[in-house]
Amino acid sequence: MSTADDLTPAERYADFRRGREHPVFRDFESLYSFPLDDFQARACHEIEEGRGVLVAAPTGSGKTIVGEFAIHLALATGRKCFYTTPIKALSNQKYNDLVARYGPEQVGLLTGDNVVNGEAPIVVMTTEVLRNMLYAGSRTLLGLGFVVMDEVHYLADRARGAVWEEVIIHLPESVSLVSLSATVSNAEEFGEWLETVRGDTTTIVEEKRPVPLYQHVMVGKRLLDLFADSDVDAAAGFVKEGAPVNNELLRIARDDWASSRMKDRRSPRGRSQAGGRGSAAKQVGNGRRVWIPSRADVIDRLDRQGLLPAIVFIFSRVGCDAAVTQCLNAGVRLTTPEERDEIYQFVEASCRNLPEEDLHVLGYHDFLDGLTRGIAAHHAGMLPAFKQCVEELYVRGLCKVVFATETLALGINMPARTVVIEKLSKWNGETHADITPGEYTQLTGRAGRRGLDVEGHGVVLWQPGMNPREVAGLASTRTYPLRSSFRPSYNMAVNLVHQFGRERSRELLEQSFAQFQADKAVVGLARQLRKSEDALEGYREAATCHLGDFMEYAALRRRIGDAEKAAARSRREDRREEVLASLALLKPGDVIEVPAGKFAGYAVVVDPGHSAEGPRPYVVTADRQARRLALMDFPTPVEAVTRLRVPKNFNGRNPQMRRDLASALRMRTHGLAAPYPGKGGAGKAPIDSGTEREISRLRTDLEAHPCHACPDREDHARWAERWFKLDRDAKTLKRRVEQRTNTVARQFDRVCEVLTALDYLEGDTVTSRGRYLRRIYSDMDLIAAECLRHGLWDDLTPSELAAALSVLVFEARRPDDASSPRVPGGAVRDAIAEMVRLWGELDALERDHKLDFLRAPDMGFAWVAYRWAEGDELDDVLGPSDLAAGDFVRWMKQLLDLAGQVADAAGDLPLRSTAREVVKRLKRGVVAYSGLTD
Repeated sequence: MSTADDLTPAERYADFRRGREHPVFRDFESLYSFPLDDFQARACHEIEEGRGVLVAAPTGSGKTIVGEFAIHLALATGRKCFYTTPIKALSNQKYNDLVARYGPEQVGLLTGDNVVNGEAPIVVMTTEVLRNMLYAGSRTLLGLGFVVMDEVHYLADRARGAVWEEVIIHLPESVSLVSLSATVSNAEEFGEWLETVRGDTTTIVEEKRPVPLYQHVMVGKRLLDLFADSDVDAAAGFVKEGAPVNNELLRIARDDWASSRMKDRRSPRGRSQAGGRGSAAKQVGNGRRVWIPSRADVIDRLDRQGLLPAIVFIFSRVGCDAAVTQCLNAGVRLTTPEERDEIYQFVEASCRNLPEEDLHVLGYHDFLDGLTRGIAAHHAGMLPAFKQCVEELYVRGLCKVVFATETLALGINMPARTVVIEKLSKWNGETHADITPGEYTQLTGRAGRRGLDVEGHGVVLWQPGMNPREVAGLASTRTYPLRSSFRPSYNMAVNLVHQFGRERSRELLEQSFAQFQADKAVVGLARQLRKSEDALEGYREAATCHLGDFMEYAALRRRIGDAEKAAARSRREDRREEVLASLALLKPGDVIEVPAGKFAGYAVVVDPGHSAEGPRPYVVTADRQARRLALMDFPTPVEAVTRLRVPKNFNGRNPQMRRDLASALRMRTHGLAAPYPGKGGAGKAPIDSGTEREISRLRTDLEAHPCHACPDREDHARWAERWFKLDRDAKTLKRRVEQRTNTVARQFDRVCEVLTALDYLEGDTVTSRGRYLRRIYSDMDLIAAECLRHGLWDDLTPSELAAALSVLVFEARRPDDASSPRVPGGAVRDAIAEMVRLWGELDALERDHKLDFLRAPDMGFAWVAYRWAEGDELDDVLGPSDLAAGDFVRWMKQLLDLAGQVADAAGDLPLRSTAREVVKRLKRGVVAYSGLTD
């Protein structure tokens, strides 16, 4: 930073003025050894002036400094500040950062797993914890002045995003909200919504990256620029859509395509590929295949070009672990002896509390071997303690390469010099889908460490069949808007009704971002509707007749036309029934006259073709055609005019048999008159007498109308017809507007109807049964509350209760993972069976009310939970289950959360002590050793 002596008198005066306007910011700014960016300073000024802010900026741009200023301002003014994050790992990381700056007395942590100094002036927490505090009316909220919502774009997450909107809506008005988001294309829309629900809010969008980002494709061992001009908008980290792609990449793509087309010609039949003219070693035309480097080759190439440290995104846990193994087998070593010693000491110290007997099953020694060479994996299947080691060593610059799944992109502070994306598709839970432009930007946005790198690099590995233009589209597209995933849950409904009553709750939910976006979409439809209504008035005016009300006359004409169409439709339906009935009477050997179609004329029935789909007779015609006819060939009913013997062994594919049968048909029908058009003829069926009388009456009214004699009648009629057509379109628009308006409130009403049917709500009152539900925040909240109400868990032991609760927590990663799970016997098996039956009843009730919240219970973790609660060793529990250690710990943590909620909800029931015993039994070994790592 410049000192006062370096400034001119004018600059010193301007600096003095700024300091006087924002004294707290001036004090805060002096804590940093570098000048703050303009967007950071602007956001801090807004906060100091008492406004909320939304800051949308690229990954690594330093937007968290704005959140840290809110903390600094809270301490300076004697208020509290809550710092919320979407995941526990981020909360822990932020807690450690803030403790380092302000000391452990000033900072607390609340994550569900950990409660550290919860009444401190600065408290870091997951967003769910703050939501639960708001519903419970916690005293910790007293004196709260600021809430920082880090990674607020997480509200688009389908599973948990609603929590962010709940917090934003329900925070007291006196609290200033500081929202930090990744770059999204509709930040202004989100900011506009924040202003409607939170009051004065300033939206600050920063597109420029602090470190330029260059995009590359690695083809073989060559690193090629993705774009023809690699400097274009590199500072922003993206190029404008339609920017020219590197011609060399386009040529390689053409050659790669040609090689796949010419593969057969390169290896002539009968010739060995080991040599000779047909050998694959010889290149034919432009059909050159691209050599695909191994993962070790990729790392070696990056290392030699000075592009480490790197994060390599592989969208598979197995792939990440395999990549580390491949590099170790290839002898990759990226650390010096001094670095290896430092890594070894750090990991040993960090994991010293892990039980010695569990180290083998956790893969500790392989993990340590990889890290000492500067290589590690990072994914949700890893033990939290291992992931924290990787994160810390990577930030220190000791771990050089991390093979990671996309979960690493969720805000954890691990910037890299280079980000490598191995493939541009990933498994999304249902299928392999291409990554979106937003995901691509989120991943590559980690490249380029502020203050350490001059430039960052995003690298995509070449794959067979890759289209460089599609990659360029991912790197340049800026349209990834934030979409709300908000929907009212059962727990939310009972808590809102308890606090505010049903009508006020409904109004609060109409303030959600989901409804705001739906209403914005309605704006366009409403504008169209207004235009249609204006045009309708003009059409009505143009149809005005001096003799009388022409719209009334036109309505009579339409009623006559509609009645005649309905009568014709009825006649067609009657005629079709007659046709089907006549075809159903056909037998082999019947001679019929096909009334229409390509094969009209006499034909003999070989097979009547009766089936569930309708009759399709197989016939031979007089000109030797054997065909199966369709219903469209019979506009009128048919009947047999005579009969003819068909040989039992008749084969329509035999020309001689067809000739013989056709000849017999011609002889039999020679001189026959056409069938009499009686019940099977083509006569027009009479109109129903009631309909005929109605049409006759309408015609009389029409002719008696004064406008019938108007000389301009047909001109007026054209305008009236336009009016009727536009009126029909306008009504459709109106229905669409009504469907989109109040969508969230309508869903809330349906939720309340379900709760009323189950006696959880009674008007504006939460019943005694409803108190169970108020304390349970799980996705399966209603099933858990019903189990409590029906006493399904009352007689279970702690281990059995752990197994029963696990079916409400666990979800198999893929449906086929859930086949034939092992379930403990005895009382718990009966309890789980009863829970599944209960879910079936609730699922039917939901369907009746057009809801779909509750998934089926999943028994895949029941045996593991039971054995762990019984005290089995980790190796014995994980061995038969195929669960990764990290997954095991994660599901156990969620099971602990639910057991704690059940204990709270049970009140003074005996179940309370059983649930607390579950918590005590599960919290041991690797589950207990989370410290501040999860």
